[in-house]
Amino acid sequence: MRSDPRLSGFIESSASQFRAYKKLADGALEQIEDASLFEKFSPESNSIPVLIQHVSGNLRSRWTDFLTADGEKEWRDRVGEFEEKHVSGEELLAAWESGWDILFKSLGALSPAHLERTVTIRGEKLSVIQAIQRSLTHAAYHVGQIVYLCKAMADSEWRSLFIPRSSKLSTSSS
Repeated sequence: MRSDPRLSGFIESSASQFRAYKKLADGALEQIEDASLFEKFSPESNSIPVLIQHVSGNLRSRWTDFLTADGEKEWRDRVGEFEEKHVSGEELLAAWESGWDILFKSLGALSPAHLERTVTIRGEKLSVIQAIQRSLTHAAYHVGQIVYLCKAMADSEWRSLFIPRSSKLSTSSS
């Protein structure tokens, strides 16, 4: 059975979207000082390090042995990811990069034929396409939180990651 050629486009598009979300978070994180990392807006909110720990733990768990093992690994400490741990910015960055590195290596190893397979996450069977979309949505959700927190902390020093508010978009079609 030959794979649909459009499926390779799905893999490339997904990898591109993951890279774009990582770039957003990285650009936001560059704009705050390590001392600001642990600031929280309320007792129930998550700090940036907690979000980084969670995203990294999720990516490592989901994408390690992606096709062959349940995406919720026994070694993952999901509850612990939400505990405030005062680690250095370097340790946090290393964890962050590790999760993304595993994702990109695993995603890069996929072929269109793999997309026709099924994987398991927390005992639930999903198509590989569904699992990729689930992971992408999860990453996007938390990257948005990270960007929002960084922007609030940077306040007037914030440098837009997109088109600044004060810029006017050209509506000319010529």
